[in-house]
Amino acid sequence: MTVSYDGTDVVHDAGLVLRPGDVTALVGPNGSGKSTLLRSIARLQGARSGTLTLDAGSPDAADGFGLTTRQFARRVALLTQGRPTPGGLTVRDVVEFGRYPHRGRWGRTDPEGAAVVARVMALTGVDGLAERGVDQLSGGQLQRVWLAGCLAQQTGVLLLDEPTTYLDLRYQVELLDLMRDLADDSGIAVGVVLHDLDQAAAVADRIALLHAGRIVADGTPEDVLRPALLSETYGIRIDVDTDPLTGRLRTRALGRHHSRSERLHSTS
Repeated sequence: MTVSYDGTDVVHDAGLVLRPGDVTALVGPNGSGKSTLLRSIARLQGARSGTLTLDAGSPDAADGFGLTTRQFARRVALLTQGRPTPGGLTVRDVVEFGRYPHRGRWGRTDPEGAAVVARVMALTGVDGLAERGVDQLSGGQLQRVWLAGCLAQQTGVLLLDEPTTYLDLRYQVELLDLMRDLADDSGIAVGVVLHDLDQAAAVADRIALLHAGRIVADGTPEDVLRPALLSETYGIRIDVDTDPLTGRLRTRALGRHHSRSERLHSTS
């Protein structure tokens, strides 16, 4: 897929596979094309060229660009950044909007809707807020409400654009755990844009590293989170080691003050 803004290519021939049961994290510096690529997969941003194949290799394979909006929304859900806060609606109202691909022509029939809405609100921890107005919520609470609405679509693909934004540490961890559960327990293909490399290492089966609109590495966390590659991509020294507590990779970006401390330590 190649994506352009105002005649200038900003994503260049990017190839990506999102597999059922896997979490794929898109990482890279600001302006590297992560969110643009994700939005193009979700059809919110038009692609200059490329293909989008859903359920590739199966009898249900489909051209993602050729489906109607309702057909596409039954297969792919996207949690975007910076959604506006709607006035006059309750949490339940907003989550119920996620059922629109499954309702009848006039939105009157959705026999499974109530049960699905109740389940996803409980799953995201917003069931206790069901009758509260969304304009009364914190940023973190609202983020979880929007996620519940995405889950109410019951899709096989879930795309999340920097979903931990506005969340405190507890809810960041819980959201990462939820992504992992959706992949492991429900077989959902999860694609997520993350800025935090340690979060990507903790949750992802595969990581795609983008730089200047190109995917420069795509593989397991061990394949991609390599000090030399990360340092070159981000333009700053990044060390990588293994967390002795979790056994996962962890990264550390070293700025000027870190370097000064290292010099002082080496000469003492």
